[in-house]
Amino acid sequence: MLLHMHKKKTSGKHIPHKTVRTGKFNSKIGSRNLIQGKISINSKGMGFVASEHLEDDIVILENDLNTALHNDEVEISLLSKKDRGRTTGEVVRIIKRAKERFVGTLQKAGSNFFLLPDDVRMYRDIFIPAHASMNAAPNEKVQVKMKPWKDAKKNPEGEVIKVIGTKGKNDVEMHSIVLEKGFEVSFPEDVENEAASLQKAWKPIPESEISKRRDMRQTTTFTIDPLDAKDFDDAISYEELSNGEVEIGVHIADVSHYVREGTALDKEALKRGTSVYLVDRTIPMLPEILSNDLCSLNPNEDKLAFSAVFIMDKKTAEIKKRWFGKTVINSNKRFTYENAQETIDAKSGEYSGELLTLNSIAKILQKQKFQKGAIDFETEEVRFKLDENGHPISVYKKQRLETHKLVEEFMLLANREVAHFIWQGAKKKEGMVGIYRIHDVPQQEKIADLAIFLKALGHDLPVINGKVTSQDIGVLLKQIEGSAEESLIKTATIRSMSKAIYSPDNIGHFGLAFTYYTHFTSPIRRYPDLLVHRILFHHLIDAKFGKNEFAKLKSMADSSTEQEIKAAEAERASVKMKQAEYMADHLGETFEGTISGVTEWGIYVEEVNTKCEGMIRLRDLSDDFYNLDEKNYRIVGEKTKKTFSLGDKIKFKVMGADIERKTLDYALVK
Repeated sequence: MLLHMHKKKTSGKHIPHKTVRTGKFNSKIGSRNLIQGKISINSKGMGFVASEHLEDDIVILENDLNTALHNDEVEISLLSKKDRGRTTGEVVRIIKRAKERFVGTLQKAGSNFFLLPDDVRMYRDIFIPAHASMNAAPNEKVQVKMKPWKDAKKNPEGEVIKVIGTKGKNDVEMHSIVLEKGFEVSFPEDVENEAASLQKAWKPIPESEISKRRDMRQTTTFTIDPLDAKDFDDAISYEELSNGEVEIGVHIADVSHYVREGTALDKEALKRGTSVYLVDRTIPMLPEILSNDLCSLNPNEDKLAFSAVFIMDKKTAEIKKRWFGKTVINSNKRFTYENAQETIDAKSGEYSGELLTLNSIAKILQKQKFQKGAIDFETEEVRFKLDENGHPISVYKKQRLETHKLVEEFMLLANREVAHFIWQGAKKKEGMVGIYRIHDVPQQEKIADLAIFLKALGHDLPVINGKVTSQDIGVLLKQIEGSAEESLIKTATIRSMSKAIYSPDNIGHFGLAFTYYTHFTSPIRRYPDLLVHRILFHHLIDAKFGKNEFAKLKSMADSSTEQEIKAAEAERASVKMKQAEYMADHLGETFEGTISGVTEWGIYVEEVNTKCEGMIRLRDLSDDFYNLDEKNYRIVGEKTKKTFSLGDKIKFKVMGADIERKTLDYALVK
């Protein structure tokens, strides 16, 4: 069989590749050191494996991949040859495949087919025999299951397991994104049946269940959510106390009451890990019977909740007392962020007094958070106005209101206090466990590079013994607010940070400057929150955990982190597709943009208003030969010494839009 390889558009990383250092020396065969780790493959078909014994990633060229695919667990041996001064290796064994299902476009090849994968990191097309095509037609999008691939000299072989539809249609492309990232649109029949039986049994809520709970149905309660929200995870209650203090309740849908451990619903929720939010639709973690109805804190309905209730000083936001437990609530009103903001601005209207006090306390909490070292990495998000066919008519930035911050601060408060309570319980009693949202300190190497870069711009970042505090980063970002280099420094700083993950080991949250933090407030859409509810209840009733609970939680935490990453990738893919569609209507037009990334092959530029990102290829800059200055986030001309740096403002023309690959080509306008 001849190799069938299609040329891919480049959409690589914005800065040269770095991976988490997990590779470990394992054994020897003769004189060859063997290293095990997870391989990362870029859009050029080049692999990277990190080793704790080497400063830079080990490079695996395509001819040495030996069928390894992106995110596979592999064993590699080091080679004597170098690639531009970097250590190279060869894959000698595939330990575990990361995925075996791929989405792409069918292409006819004689009487058979090849799948052109949507995943740009899949460097080989997949051969599909005619009998395994499910009668799909050329140019249709399909999902394929790859058979075991052993021979790197041949293309992998697969079979079509789902025909999605004609390429280019909005529903087909969105469905393709979901499947490519490993999520399913529909639920298995047994899961839907279980959800339906729960609704039948628990709506309305039996009095026998209400009697077991703290009844807070008479307390003023409301939800604040986006205009198009259908699932309401959280509500806030408010009550003035006689001594001038206030009782504020953060009420979260009691999903754990309905979704019991080990059931079909639970297994499906764990598999999904999270809801996926695309431009024009949501792929829920739970069936809509639960997410939009039975669990959702809809207004004027009795609902089961798991609550965190705080008695607070409304002038200082000091917590005088906290209480956690199961409740029954009845939300008085469903606010949108916008109409809640209008009420606050007007200082009048329904529940204006409650909103104004809550907003005042939220501002105090936010100020305290930043004083303790929380880093403000707030970034702009875009939204699309679509026509009836899903085509983008306009792109606009999501407006961040005070009400967004109000809700955020009370959710952070509940998450922090629940984490602290669980941690205290785990410390006091042997065998008690928890799950946390942790954010590690930045890697020393990245912080050292960042400090050098900032020094060149005239800023000092105090680094002691290779470490930096979140307070110092916060001070730096405050100092450069509104400056010409704000975007450049903010972007560079974000890229030096570690990633937040889930773990049963608490090390704190660096970015929030919290010693204890977890996710408690969104169990309808995040599986870790559902786990935290179960764990919190165990602590409250002093129930024992199983012997293997820590190991089980570790596995669930790792799975949830992986699913969160995939969901974020799916969301970005849907945004990039719509941005490409939008810019395809503006070919030849000139826009203003900011340099958002620099690589050895091009400059990434983000349009100011729509945030549509495209690339200016270095080969198209004809006035000089440009080289990447990685540590200073810029490219430099050899003769002219002209520089293009991260954060620079430039003008560009839209030259091309590849909707299938979700990429844009720009040209510099001088």
